[in-house]
Amino acid sequence: MAREMIKVTAGLTGLALGLTGCAGGGDDASAAGQPRDGGTLRIVGSSDVEHLDPTSVASVGAYGLARTFARTLFGTRASNDFQETIPVRPDVAARIPTRENGDVGKDRRTYTVRLRKGVQWNTSPPRPVTAHDFVRGFERLCNPASPSAGKGYFISTLKGMEEFCRGFGSVDAKDAAAMAAYQREHEIEGVRAKDDQTLVFKLKEPASDFLNLLTLPYTAAAPQEYDRYVPDSAELRQNTISNGPYRISKYEPGLSYLLTHNPVWRQNTDPLRERHVEKIQITLGQDSPETVQQQIEQEVADLAWDQPVPTSAIPRLRDDDRFAIRETPSSSPYLVFNTLSPSNGGALGKREVRQALQYAVDRSALIKIVGGPSVAKPLHTVIPPGNSGYAPANHYPTPNESGNPAKCRELLGKAGHPDLTLKFPYRTNSVHKLIAQSLAGNLDACGVKTELSADSGGSFYAGTISTPANARAGEWDIAAPGWTPDWYGNNGRSIIQPLFDGRTYGQNSTNYGGYDNPEVNALIDEALTAPDPSHAGGYWQQADQKIMEDAAIVPLLNRSHTIFHSSRVHGAFFLPTTAGYDYTRLWLTDD
Repeated sequence: MAREMIKVTAGLTGLALGLTGCAGGGDDASAAGQPRDGGTLRIVGSSDVEHLDPTSVASVGAYGLARTFARTLFGTRASNDFQETIPVRPDVAARIPTRENGDVGKDRRTYTVRLRKGVQWNTSPPRPVTAHDFVRGFERLCNPASPSAGKGYFISTLKGMEEFCRGFGSVDAKDAAAMAAYQREHEIEGVRAKDDQTLVFKLKEPASDFLNLLTLPYTAAAPQEYDRYVPDSAELRQNTISNGPYRISKYEPGLSYLLTHNPVWRQNTDPLRERHVEKIQITLGQDSPETVQQQIEQEVADLAWDQPVPTSAIPRLRDDDRFAIRETPSSSPYLVFNTLSPSNGGALGKREVRQALQYAVDRSALIKIVGGPSVAKPLHTVIPPGNSGYAPANHYPTPNESGNPAKCRELLGKAGHPDLTLKFPYRTNSVHKLIAQSLAGNLDACGVKTELSADSGGSFYAGTISTPANARAGEWDIAAPGWTPDWYGNNGRSIIQPLFDGRTYGQNSTNYGGYDNPEVNALIDEALTAPDPSHAGGYWQQADQKIMEDAAIVPLLNRSHTIFHSSRVHGAFFLPTTAGYDYTRLWLTDD
């Protein structure tokens, strides 16, 4: 997953500086000749995705998987040049709407999107993907069973979306038929199928990033068959339907995926993807990044599913063509406070307590854990460098980035909470256990006890920290999720809105700690209705500053992604929003 009214151009021009895409090696797609078709791509990793239903996908791994079988109106193209991954390009849409071609209204509030012909569902018999399928996709965004974490983008942008979602919230979340009936009997004013090939969107206010929103994987078309199932239920997960180059032909939850060719996909209908490998086998359950790395180096696997290259391996791999450090300007990880927790007398709901804990963290230790300064830089703002609205600031400086436990203890005492015990669930894959242990040691140095608990199997996001009932019950106090922006370029809202808009807090929300400040909410609204990206950037910066004054989170690292592939993998093009290579463009040799 992706903002001080000062000169705001820095937030936008920063995007073009220093993001060249790769340090170390990397695959030269042309070095091995023309792509070859065939073979099985073997991917090995730890946890299943938290959501498989395209409507509900919320992680970089799920984004990469959805790209193979669920197509959106627009998208971006994978590339090892970061700048080339930014532009919005047509996917199922036939062209980019502009004012010049008449598809954007003079008031900049009406968008007409025309669909390309020949895109089909792999149903029996096959049938065309229509504008009505995209309408269904938008309607499913706020279903009560497994709503999209990104629904807030559209509630604040599309006419009638808020009302539609409010009504949907009262429908029985366990009754697929009732949800399907609500969708049939109600419509979103701002999303209409003019005919099978034409969609018309009506916006509340002009939004300069609207086309970026239409690249998001949860805006994918939804076939009518999905109405038979509770969204993201076990039944739907076994009955996904594809309009992309691959289909999920076998899925064993928590264990494996087998992707095979979608027989009705045609290359001439898809400008963003290709299809070379015959099968994609994803094997889960391997929590050790060292073991995964070993398997790839021994050529018994080709790619890691959800783990970067282990830190210990980086020094010896720097000159290896199979290794790369790819730019993913992100907050990965950050420490989030459960502001709703009743534990410790509601201490984390108090700004003074959260401010004190900011001084506990030793970022220099975390940088070593993830691979050193070539992989990560210390982060002190909500918006990382390389994203719209970024402005450098450090509200809670410590000597050499190594923490100041004495100041932490002093401020906790002044806040009336010298003795805290915090429940701290952590992810089990990659280096997350080491990061959690390091942070726990930092907190211990300022007199704060932690109760660490391993949280595996994809439940960390989907169950523990995205469930408001768990937050209000105090089942966790702090956690260390990560956030990759949903898009790059004009992307101010892809960080602040999903993580900190208190008005959209609810099931599957990515505002994990339930943070809610009316001043920040108002700045979000100002940014969303700003006349251009540069004005919006100023509001995002102000929101960032306010959030950091409130100490809603502790930003930790702006981290690049270390990635490695077997020697038989070619055509390795990176997609920052998925923190991985585009599976549809990879091809294999048996060298």
